[in-house]
Amino acid sequence: MSAAVQGLPRTVLRLHRTALLIWAAVVAGLVGWLVYLNEVTAPATRRAVQACAHADVCIDAFDSFDYGNTVGWVGTLICYTFLAVAVFAGGALVGRELESGTARLAWTQGVTPVRWLTAKLALSAVAVAAGGLALVLVFRWSWAANEDLIPVTNWYQNDIIVARGPLTVAYGLCALAVGALTALLLRRTLAALGAAFAAMWLLNFLLTRYRADLWPAVTRTSPSEPDLAYDVWRVNWGRNADGYFAVYHPASHFWALQWVETGIVLTVAALTTAAAYAVLRRRAA
Repeated sequence: MSAAVQGLPRTVLRLHRTALLIWAAVVAGLVGWLVYLNEVTAPATRRAVQACAHADVCIDAFDSFDYGNTVGWVGTLICYTFLAVAVFAGGALVGRELESGTARLAWTQGVTPVRWLTAKLALSAVAVAAGGLALVLVFRWSWAANEDLIPVTNWYQNDIIVARGPLTVAYGLCALAVGALTALLLRRTLAALGAAFAAMWLLNFLLTRYRADLWPAVTRTSPSEPDLAYDVWRVNWGRNADGYFAVYHPASHFWALQWVETGIVLTVAALTTAAAYAVLRRRAA
């Protein structure tokens, strides 16, 4: 094995060390924010709510809503990290080297195109998966510890359902593959990062739009309006000739919806990765 091949992972890390440091800083910042919310903000909010338990009106009690909003914003940031990954993969990771010609230079130095792309995708995938897993675990801990103080967010919201499960990692890996494919197809940095961003946004939009159909919902009918739990996801409800009906997902469907969508996203990632290698071989030839 040539020295160029042996030193390829080190070269990739050195070339993209700035992006790696930024990603590490983002993960550390969001984790630190969640820890602060749970260790400082949540106890203070709980004390304010308890102090207002016997008061008719207490403004401090609304701090619980502020806490819920803040946790929701953190969940939104975690959810949409995949858009940043898509931009990085389409632009800096692959697109810039193809546009500048440094990729072809590397291919003449004993590094085959397949090894070149594999090193870039593999090392980036490890960083994306490790960071995403850390964010999911801390967010789940944060959510479970003070769920009673989060009155304005629901488990089925797009950003929350992604941030609380493996979908965060799946979307990140898919964004990596989509970015690589768009860069190989377009060979222009700005065009590739824009196309990767748009493709991942569209994928998330479509899956969010049809998420309720990924798992069979519960249908309930009754002569009077059904009394449903407060945390159900109401898909459809109303009144017909037979009385009232409600179609909904209970909270227990969280993992079923989570794993089905994760499977779809990972399948898209695998197919996109295979397409990227096929395009690379054709371009290199």
